[in-house]
Amino acid sequence: MDVLFERDGHAGRIVLNRPRALNSLTHAMLRSVRETLDGWAADPAVATVVLTGAGERGLCAGADIRAMHDDAKQGGAGYRGFFRDEYRLNELISRYPKPYVAVMDGITMGGGVGLSAHAGVRVVTGRTTVAMPETRIGLVPDVGGSRLLALAPGELGTHLALTAASMTAGDALHCGFADHFVPAAALPAFTAELATRTPAEALAAHAADAPASELAGQREWIDACYAADRVEEIVERLLDCGVPEAKEAAEQIAAKSPTMLKVTLAALRRARTLATLAETLDQEYRISCAALAHHDLVEGIRAQVVDKDRDPRWRPATLAEVTEAAVAGFFTTPVDGELGLG
Repeated sequence: MDVLFERDGHAGRIVLNRPRALNSLTHAMLRSVRETLDGWAADPAVATVVLTGAGERGLCAGADIRAMHDDAKQGGAGYRGFFRDEYRLNELISRYPKPYVAVMDGITMGGGVGLSAHAGVRVVTGRTTVAMPETRIGLVPDVGGSRLLALAPGELGTHLALTAASMTAGDALHCGFADHFVPAAALPAFTAELATRTPAEALAAHAADAPASELAGQREWIDACYAADRVEEIVERLLDCGVPEAKEAAEQIAAKSPTMLKVTLAALRRARTLATLAETLDQEYRISCAALAHHDLVEGIRAQVVDKDRDPRWRPATLAEVTEAAVAGFFTTPVDGELGLG
């Protein structure tokens, strides 16, 4: 089975179980997690829910993007349904009535962030790598990620979104994607104790001080460069500021879809004005549905995963060619209607 469910003492355990695919998510997996969570919410024998990933590499690398590529080429109806169920599950997790412990050990990206970073108890380890890498494949940060990024200190979230850069455990804690650090060596004991102890008790026994955030030390140039409201100006500031890391960030941005860069920046700026996660997910659903119909999503996945030539041919090819009207089109009502959470 692609997801394993187990009752262990007072804990209900969810194990994402596609280790060869880095536990990437299928639509059936989302449905089964939702059904189980709905059942456990009403079950007095389940006091705590614990989410982990099978294998040694990570919690979850996100959606199955090869399947997304194939569906988008056929019109995208399947993944419009996938996004609808995924985002509703993300919102449920954010308000789950029982402690929901997400163990973000190893790689946690995209859809994996959606299943973990809205949890009540978010645990990272020294092996943790967190990212919203959607702009690499011609998509925009989703699963509530645009809200998390928008609310990160200063302009760190804008930097992470446009470059698709990864966070260490310290970065994830600093940017608001996680709450607690448990050393990897203590993780088996920590998760085992959740069968008989509350999350607070288990954390008191096993949590430790996290490594420092590397990103926090780069706030000066990041805040100065990414405060601009146009991607073109952000890139200019990065190239002009004289910091080697800033020049590297500009080069990373230049490799991404010009359209999705502008949509991403608009989404983050709008997310700062939205009051709730539900409203943000509604916005992300509009964007994701529009992306399924856009050339750059299929092309981005082709270049990264299908042909692996790492040479996407974006349309349009430059930031200057992406009009305000084109960006605005990503925020309109999808063909299947609104998500309707907010």
